[in-house]
Amino acid sequence: MSESPRRNLPPLTLHVPEPQFRPGDEADFVSVEVLAAGVTPRPDSAADAGTMRELAYGLVRVLDDDAIAVGPWDPKLAPDVLRRMLRSMALTRAFDERMFRAQRQGKTSFYMKSTGEEAVAVAATFALDRDDMCFPSYRQQGILIARDWPVVDMMNQIYSNRADRLKGRQLPVMYSTKQGAFFSISGNLATQYPQAVGWAMASAAKGDTRIAATWCGEGSTAEGDFHSACMFATVYRAPVIMNVVNNQWAISSFAGFSGGEATTFAARAVGYGIAGLRVDGNDPLAVYAATAWAAERARTNKGPTLIEHFTYRAEGHSTSDDPSAYRSADEATKWPLGDPIARLKTHLIGLGEWDEARHAAQDVELAEMVKAAQKEAEKNGILGHGLHQPFDTMFEDVFEEMPWHLVEQRDQMRAERAAAGI
Repeated sequence: MSESPRRNLPPLTLHVPEPQFRPGDEADFVSVEVLAAGVTPRPDSAADAGTMRELAYGLVRVLDDDAIAVGPWDPKLAPDVLRRMLRSMALTRAFDERMFRAQRQGKTSFYMKSTGEEAVAVAATFALDRDDMCFPSYRQQGILIARDWPVVDMMNQIYSNRADRLKGRQLPVMYSTKQGAFFSISGNLATQYPQAVGWAMASAAKGDTRIAATWCGEGSTAEGDFHSACMFATVYRAPVIMNVVNNQWAISSFAGFSGGEATTFAARAVGYGIAGLRVDGNDPLAVYAATAWAAERARTNKGPTLIEHFTYRAEGHSTSDDPSAYRSADEATKWPLGDPIARLKTHLIGLGEWDEARHAAQDVELAEMVKAAQKEAEKNGILGHGLHQPFDTMFEDVFEEMPWHLVEQRDQMRAERAAAGI
């Protein structure tokens, strides 16, 4: 028998991704390539996806290091719009702070903050129409706030109290409102992607004018639902915007485990023939501009767009998570793209349309407003303090017409409770 021609080859090895920094390390992010603001070209929204491949590997930025808007992606928004956007992001952060403390006080079981990622939800929502359907993940509470949804209603859901529109059936922070064009949040990752694409296809099939937008984290791009959605979106040119929030961490797993070492997440679009943009997720103007561009593309029947928002999760994954166990303590402060609220504030000040005193006053006003809303919500009860919804509700809202066996069980429960005097 002849010798194998592979005899002199080294043994095969398996690559296991490792994050750059671990607890105790000093973070520096020198390996993160940050393109200068204004250098990324802006193609026509009707351009063929195959002609814009490089946009999936670049970085759309509008605000430069001095918070001045530059380049072809500058949406040239009116100062009043910028102020409203800033207010919505600041309100989102104030809401997060108050609800985080409520969880720590035992008033609810769970909360997730969006600190540092407010632009991804708020600025994108400003670029959409109010009736465009949003299919969020669990860190886009800014969508509802940007649409002026009452924060008391959001708190009622977090507390699972008697005014909770979801009747205590959803995990806290998993809001849902048809009136707000905000689809039910699911704890199962990436399920919202095929739902958004299906809704967009239905809108097109009916000849409607509304489009869909959906969000997921970079880790969720490894899920099968993500890829199924991309396939349907490209085949049927669904009018949908698919947002990937690359905040560097999927709970305690860094982005490398979902392919972030090999390429960008916007590059997922290339293989499917979908237009792909990689955007500075901490630049509200860039997020707005990219979303407006993708929305115009969708509304003119040019198909879907995948947007990677390059950002950073400044705090823990949730109130159940301790990020100090798996990442460097100074990563958030070393992140090179800064804070989205601070960047927009500085931009407005540079325009002469804002100042530090007004900003400080707004922070106080919003903190007081959220505090008052919390007191109002807590009048309806907090999680764990008694039964807030009648027992009968467990049988409701699943079937259009309740099947006979559930009617039988409900009636039996009522009879037993009546006999027990409860």
